[in-house]
Amino acid sequence: MNGLFTLFPEAVGTISADSKDAILRQLAETFAGVYGLDAGSLLERIEERERLGSTGFGRGVAIPHARISGLQRPVAAFLRLEHPVAFDAADGMPVDLVFGLLSPETAGAAHLHALAAISRLMRDDAMHQALSQAPGAEALYGLLSNVIDRDAA
Repeated sequence: MNGLFTLFPEAVGTISADSKDAILRQLAETFAGVYGLDAGSLLERIEERERLGSTGFGRGVAIPHARISGLQRPVAAFLRLEHPVAFDAADGMPVDLVFGLLSPETAGAAHLHALAAISRLMRDDAMHQALSQAPGAEALYGLLSNVIDRDAA
């Protein structure tokens, strides 16, 4: 999809979750189903990273991420929540947009560049509003892929 990470349409959607744990579990299951990975080990790695500090960076956004073995390149998933959920975010606000990132174990700089690109994207007010108001998964993917492809050019 671009030079930084892969995002497939099947990895984008709206979910219902009532806790941070439920969000992380559904994120791991999404990654597992779309990218052919093991949900249990993914959840362990995502939770391990989350214990270092919340990946909820504010304004209703969380970017759970982890490095795992067996990946060839960074992959992403995007989940919009039907209702905001407490996520221990830096600003104390609940999250409703979750952009997950998995990178190869050895992807030091590539992982950081992908995280920075996602962070910039999610800080954009117009994009944040568009993602919050998009009618469904297809529209969400369209918004994300247009920006990602444009930024890669």
